[in-house]
Amino acid sequence: MALSQGLHQKLLQKLSPQQIQLMKLLQVPTANLEERIKEELEENPALEVTEDEHEENFDNEAQDEFDSGNEEEFEPDGSEEDYDNIDISEYVADEDGEIAEYRLKDDNYPEADDSKTIPYKLEKSFHEYLLEQLGMIKLDDHQRLIAEQIVGSIDDDGYLRRETVAIVDDLAFRQNINTDEKEVEFIIQQIQLFDPAGVCARDLQECLLIQLRRKLKAGQPVQMSIDVLENFFDEFTKKHYEKIQRGLGIDDDELREIIQQIIKLSPKPGGNHGNINKAESYVVPDFFIFNNGGRLELTLNSKNAPDLRISEGYKDMLREYDKGSKKDKRQKEAVLFIKQKIDAAKWFIDAIKQRQHTLTSVMGTIMDYQREFFMTGDETSLRPMILKDIAEKTDLDISTVSRVANSKFVQTEFGTYRLKFFFSESLTTDSGEEVSTREVKKILSDFIEQENKKKPYSDEKLTELLQEKGYNIARRTVAKYREQLNIPVARLRKEL
Repeated sequence: MALSQGLHQKLLQKLSPQQIQLMKLLQVPTANLEERIKEELEENPALEVTEDEHEENFDNEAQDEFDSGNEEEFEPDGSEEDYDNIDISEYVADEDGEIAEYRLKDDNYPEADDSKTIPYKLEKSFHEYLLEQLGMIKLDDHQRLIAEQIVGSIDDDGYLRRETVAIVDDLAFRQNINTDEKEVEFIIQQIQLFDPAGVCARDLQECLLIQLRRKLKAGQPVQMSIDVLENFFDEFTKKHYEKIQRGLGIDDDELREIIQQIIKLSPKPGGNHGNINKAESYVVPDFFIFNNGGRLELTLNSKNAPDLRISEGYKDMLREYDKGSKKDKRQKEAVLFIKQKIDAAKWFIDAIKQRQHTLTSVMGTIMDYQREFFMTGDETSLRPMILKDIAEKTDLDISTVSRVANSKFVQTEFGTYRLKFFFSESLTTDSGEEVSTREVKKILSDFIEQENKKKPYSDEKLTELLQEKGYNIARRTVAKYREQLNIPVARLRKEL
């Protein structure tokens, strides 16, 4: 096959690096925005916070960079033409000129802004809590290294999912520690005595048994519960109570007491202790909606985003360069470096402004669309709403609306909700009216909550009840909604 050359014209549309960064910034929730801004402040010395204590440090650092005689400090990407034709006219405008700033605080009400702070909690991680207890038991140096390896292998929910032989291999290959399964098993049993009760269990059955045996040592009557978990664990999880009663020869009251003892245990012993990621341990709302005398007011949470501006020191250096007559190569390289940093800082400030504007626009549209819910808090009043509906009203792309709705929360008088909570498909009733699937799920949940737990409703019965209310729905759809609500089947909802 012969090689050939040819000219072709193509029409392509590509996102610039700045646009990609803006999309990523739009996706960042308020809980992580402060960290993102700190990263930018560390990377770009031309960007600073408008607090007095920061100004002197930034100015001194900038002046040192400008006055440094070492040419290797600057590695600009510009060409020779950039050095010869440096235009800084737009950077040396008047004080009220075009240099970007981003302010969240109102100078007329400084005390009102400073009085509001976002609380955060300080706590030890789950593994730090276990390591503290490890120092309280008597172990030699060899056993302590093994114990630290075991604690490090425990998952955040408190379970040890690594097999004993795998831990032995890890110790041998990674730490050159020779041990055997018997010694590792002995140390695991020691760690299982730690708080919280049930920690370091290999599965749910062992976790519950550890907690019950600790109660047994405290003199509580839980032996029959231990017998159930040891001999009838599968039957218990599947709620085959008749088999348990026949096997142990107990009546309904005794079985009811056993069930009450077991359901009070914790299936995830590590779940109640601090997480390393603070953003996952509590919710910081991105928006606040208040009902002010029948008028909804939307506020954007921006307390963790500081006021940003271009460093005055960098702007002064450009003005000095513009006034000077002798301009050597080192100064030109320095000015080119400063221009790049200022451009990056201006773009970041503009991106923060654009982020705030986009968030407010999207949330304001959602608030208007679901106005009845925000006024009453009744989930059945939610209207069917998809991403396309909001995109059309805001003139934004569907992907942009999706990024805003992702990982964002709004605080209302009725609770704090994910933005995704307000999006749902529509369902047609017998009268032809379109209702939100969220409304159907709420009614379905109410039916299950009010049912007789001794004879819970089957999916067929729930379908009949919904159809009697006028909702044209199939049994498989009811089953799907029930699973989305994390509600088990009728047999597992049955109680004695």
